Amino acid sequence: MKIVVLSVSAPFIMGGAEIHAESLVKALKEFGYEAELVTIPFKTYPNQRILDTMLMFRLLDVTESCGQKIDLVIPLKFPAYLTPHPHKVVWLLHQHRDAYDLWNNPVCGLQYNPDGQQIRDTIINGDNNAFNECRKIYANSQNVAKRLKKFNNVDSTPLYHPPKNAHGFYSHNSQSYFFFPSRLTKIKRQELILEAIAKTHHSVKVIFAGSADDGKYDQELREMAEKLGISHQAIFLGRISEEEKLKYYAECLGVIYPPFDEDYGYVTLEGMLSSKAVISCSDSGGPLEFLINQETGIIAESNPSALAEAMDQLWENRNKSTIMGKNARKYYDSLNITWSNVVEKLTTI
Repeated sequence: MKIVVLSVSAPFIMGGAEIHAESLVKALKEFGYEAELVTIPFKTYPNQRILDTMLMFRLLDVTESCGQKIDLVIPLKFPAYLTPHPHKVVWLLHQHRDAYDLWNNPVCGLQYNPDGQQIRDTIINGDNNAFNECRKIYANSQNVAKRLKKFNNVDSTPLYHPPKNAHGFYSHNSQSYFFFPSRLTKIKRQELILEAIAKTHHSVKVIFAGSADDGKYDQELREMAEKLGISHQAIFLGRISEEEKLKYYAECLGVIYPPFDEDYGYVTLEGMLSSKAVISCSDSGGPLEFLINQETGIIAESNPSALAEAMDQLWENRNKSTIMGKNARKYYDSLNITWSNVVEKLTTI
């Protein structure tokens, strides 16, 4: 069977969605399928570019290649799933959130455009038509499935998958720092953690790993840390290697991951694989599907005081943090999150 995985890309940006697509193609090949990843660069600014990319995917012909039939397409993101194909199975990472759950949110750029409402209506209509063409629709989390049902009245089945190099995570003696690996962007809420550090009773240290989407946000965060007087407690590493990431996970006291309404969130699962307690927020979305409050981590309210209290709790009670981490690893193992299950579901049409 020949399978095309469809997604969008942004040159020089590597995040969870890009890892997801590459990992799926790799898994399909390992299970004996011929698989290729096809992407189109996607820009959301100016907003007219959204409509241009929608049209590009709608006109894309992936029914055959070099005279050979393509048996299945698996689109992952907006607007890749607009591509027509008689055997289309969507595994939805997320839609264009500015048109849905982020509409009326301060981080939404679409609504402030003069044509924002018109573009939003076009996106929603295009999505609804595309979903009607699908043989099956899976979501990468319950959170994404709930959004799809709420905004489009479309049913989907959550389908979990392991993080990249899941077998490589390990645990070591904990050092005195929390680890927060993620792209530096407002929706991941690094600013919130800086404000929380400033409110801790202990000299809590947080190591941030990841680069900024726009190339400027990392400097803004450093300046914010300096103004708060916590530059020695907030360490920004930038982009790090996979080996370095595994080591920081293995030796951290706990993992911090407080995004706003996350789709899935590899960081939570990576923390669990490393036998570490994870601190997240009550409005963080996807991570909450894997966390049990005060058993595998801490679910705090999304304000600096609550997060400061959570960090202080684990900082002063290292034994409790260790127990939570062991519980987290056991819970992950009980979930049977495997690529074999993913491949079986996606290719059974």
